[in-house]
Amino acid sequence: MEKIVGILLIDDDEDDRKLFFEAAKEVDRTVECTGVSNGQEALVYLKNETNPLPDYIFLDLRMPGLSGQQCLVEIKKDARLTHVPVIVYTTSREVNESIGLKKLGAAHFMSKPTSPDEVYYMVSYVLGEKWT
Repeated sequence: MEKIVGILLIDDDEDDRKLFFEAAKEVDRTVECTGVSNGQEALVYLKNETNPLPDYIFLDLRMPGLSGQQCLVEIKKDARLTHVPVIVYTTSREVNESIGLKKLGAAHFMSKPTSPDEVYYMVSYVLGEKWT
């Protein structure tokens, strides 16, 4: 029996979530994606202990309401989630911002992909790395 890889995608753009889900399934058919449209929904999902903990969290930085940065801080406060790699992906290319996010606990900072090929590459890269 193959281990299912769980990904939580936090992104306010429905088209981006759909693109991500399709590409992730192409990378690995055992990937099971769950999507939420904002940081507050993500925290509710993650705090509900009946939901399985994801193996990876992909977090859009620019969202209305609770920002990606605020969401990251809240995720890293939860002892159950400290080991889960959070990959921040955003349209921002600010180096200082990426350094700050790493200090807050982000495992990686990536530019937001715009095509299926770029999403495929991003997901395959993340799944192939050993995150600490």
